[in-house]
Amino acid sequence: MQPYNVGILGATGLVGQRLVSRLHEHPWFRVHALGASERSIGQRYGDAVRWKLSDPPPPPVLALEVVACRPEAMPGCDLVLSALDSTTATDVEPRFARAGVAVISNSSAFRMDPDVPLLVPEVNASHLALLTRQRERFGGGFLVTNPNCSVTGLALAVAPLERAFGVLRLVVVTLQAISGAGAEGPRAIDLLDNVIPYIPGEEEKIEVELAKILGTIEDGRVRPSSVAVSAHCHRVSTLDGHLEAVSVELARSASPAEVEEALGAFRGDPLAAGLPSGTATPILVRFEPDRPQPRLDRDQGGGMTVVVGRVRRCPVLGIKLELLSHNAVRGAAGGTLLNAEILASQKLLPRGPAA
Repeated sequence: MQPYNVGILGATGLVGQRLVSRLHEHPWFRVHALGASERSIGQRYGDAVRWKLSDPPPPPVLALEVVACRPEAMPGCDLVLSALDSTTATDVEPRFARAGVAVISNSSAFRMDPDVPLLVPEVNASHLALLTRQRERFGGGFLVTNPNCSVTGLALAVAPLERAFGVLRLVVVTLQAISGAGAEGPRAIDLLDNVIPYIPGEEEKIEVELAKILGTIEDGRVRPSSVAVSAHCHRVSTLDGHLEAVSVELARSASPAEVEEALGAFRGDPLAAGLPSGTATPILVRFEPDRPQPRLDRDQGGGMTVVVGRVRRCPVLGIKLELLSHNAVRGAAGGTLLNAEILASQKLLPRGPAA
């Protein structure tokens, strides 16, 4: 079997670069086409991109010509991975879906659409059932999105608590890394010796997206979880890794030790097991009093593991903990690729790989 041909939308941006890097020598996928904005069209990728990752770009992609983010400019793609901003994605991504292509998106543009799976494969693989209705709307293609980069780690940590004890409400305070803002994020002078207590739209995304992810499928739609969420979001000068302080009220009282046991035992949906970008331990529990820390823990599991620590009693809601997830990997490029892999493993891509 030949690998699936993959197009990348927004290939020159930070998330696009990580997708290019992670697709190099991937066992199921190969880079087939690279799409970007008008200023890059017609250039070799090696000339168009300002590479920001520590590892050099894969040599095979350097000579590829950057093309427009349009289906007719990217023929032969079995799927596209989108790293577009939400404004651009609103117009571009449905064009590919209507052209019969699977779109796996990092954008927020369609996350809350009723027939679009907001997917964390270990948590809600059952939401792929929404694609039946969506394919009828688009005529064969479809959209799948991964959540906001802060929500992904939160969903992975909350899901085992929801299943073991039930979750009534939670308060989360995020300390979000610079890379989460993209290449055009805050200037150094705004962040050095400073914390910015506002990220536009971020708190609202956390408060609605988590309920959809934890929801159940009923009559072909997602019935959102009733969990109540209050979020406070801050931009800090960490390069990568979103740290989150969470207080949670459980439906059934549990001790910190019981919570740690539930978190450590979590392996996720069996459909997500064994995927190339996945990890056998989606949650790692640490017991030191000062962990997790972004610099020390963000690369656990190749950046795909959520690290939880400081599980303790909360005098207001019952339980509180700290969690860390790699926003650029688990919360962006790695999560997008994992979503593509579960679609491939379940034979849900519109076109299979060529023999």
